[in-house]
Amino acid sequence: MDNLKVSWWESHRPSRRRLIQLYCALLYNAHIKGFLEGEIYKSKVPTTKGICVPGFNCYSCPGAVGACPLGSLQNAIGTTNKQIGFYVFGILMLYGLILGRTICGWLCPLGLIQELLHKLPTPKIRKSRVTRALSYLKYIILAVFAIGITAWYGIAHGVALPGFCKYICPAGTFEGAIMLLSNPNNAGDFSMLNILFTRKFVIMLIIGLACVFCYRSFCRFLCPLGAIYGFFCKLAVVGVKVDTTRCNGCGSCVRNCQMDVRHVGDHECIHCAKCMDVCNQKAISLKAGRFTLKAPAGGCTDDRPDAESKRKKIEKIAWGIALAVLCFALLWYNVLDPNIKKKTKEPASQPPIETTAETPAAANDESAVEQPAAEDWSSDAPLGCEVGNQLPNFSIECLDGSVFTLSETRGKPVFINLWATYCGPCVKELPHFSELYKEHEGDIAMLALHSDIVADDPAEYLEEFGSDWVMPFAVETDDEEIWDLVGGTTAMPQTIVLNRHGEVIYNQRGSVTAEMLEELYEQAAE
Repeated sequence: MDNLKVSWWESHRPSRRRLIQLYCALLYNAHIKGFLEGEIYKSKVPTTKGICVPGFNCYSCPGAVGACPLGSLQNAIGTTNKQIGFYVFGILMLYGLILGRTICGWLCPLGLIQELLHKLPTPKIRKSRVTRALSYLKYIILAVFAIGITAWYGIAHGVALPGFCKYICPAGTFEGAIMLLSNPNNAGDFSMLNILFTRKFVIMLIIGLACVFCYRSFCRFLCPLGAIYGFFCKLAVVGVKVDTTRCNGCGSCVRNCQMDVRHVGDHECIHCAKCMDVCNQKAISLKAGRFTLKAPAGGCTDDRPDAESKRKKIEKIAWGIALAVLCFALLWYNVLDPNIKKKTKEPASQPPIETTAETPAAANDESAVEQPAAEDWSSDAPLGCEVGNQLPNFSIECLDGSVFTLSETRGKPVFINLWATYCGPCVKELPHFSELYKEHEGDIAMLALHSDIVADDPAEYLEEFGSDWVMPFAVETDDEEIWDLVGGTTAMPQTIVLNRHGEVIYNQRGSVTAEMLEELYEQAAE
């Protein structure tokens, strides 16, 4: 019985590469609380959210603690008319020069998902001239969607529109949209979905199904990030190397490779080192410069007598450091980060808002004309942001220099809209708010509050694209006080409506129409 257990473990235990893939997937998504709460990780400086991870991992994944390099590249291309993204271009070159497509084979969570899908027991499509021809499709997608569409929108419209992320990316659909929508806390976000999400969902299903039958279909045929790293195939420091003194040219490595390689280490090679196991001449090894990371049985020709023992010792030290880093990351992003603690704050109590006042002159002057008493708009509702609660008072300076103070809006319906320039649905619905504000000017209070995550300068954006939008605009402060008071999240847009007593009658995420806003105004004005 013991022998059977050992043999099962020997045949099923994860390889070193699989462990590294799992490690990277967990490290990239160390914000475990995000999956439980349905919230994207967002932290102030210092933060890792603006740092690109090497592999393909969506920025909007609830666990993501870093940025996707491809999404960052598209944002940099889309804003080149305003600024040049030296960091993004530089970090991609650095990753390419050091690791190249070794990132695809060892450090990419999306590559891990594809390989696990391919393990499902079904007939498999073998590589051929057709798959080799299709492998060039990712360079076309890189040129058209990741660069072309993004650059055109940036130059012609001044908008950073990430073409690949918006129209194709299966990682964004699965890691971002589905992971967030599957959380019960985000049940109200389904109203934000439209035909674009349906199309991307279908694309994701097709790509996932293709990966079941064809090894790493997305990686081989569609991935623009892999195309970029492929340009560094001859320059990358880390990768599989062939010992020409041992190689006899049998071609076993290429025949058994599941990628569309023509020779070991070319632009299609992901340096997974599987070819090392099928090379009868033991001529292939994985190296970082002159240092051997993984050697065939019997070692390399340039090995010293104690090389194998040194590699094992270094490997143990490296794993120890890696596990320590992972433990610290999990602890920091879920417990220690000071920015995650403020979510537990309760609204502070405040004195009742006085809505009537009598001047001393009017009170003592018997000849004064008797004025009708102003209507009392005070409320006894408890403080909070849920429907039926009284929203706590706040003040914020608007972009035009005025100050919006909630207590001064009593007696008027109040509309608060949470938005951002990078949020398509947000920008699309802002004209509806503007029209409502114009129609009921004098009997309505409104605030369009921009997220504290600022990709574009909101003032410049409004000057260029929102000259017809007349309601007050403001940018949330770093402490996110108002965002927390109204129950704001990273999912936008969000609309909060108060009646004349300052009580919440509507607080929902998702897009609104002009008809919905008019109905909400009528309810709030009753």
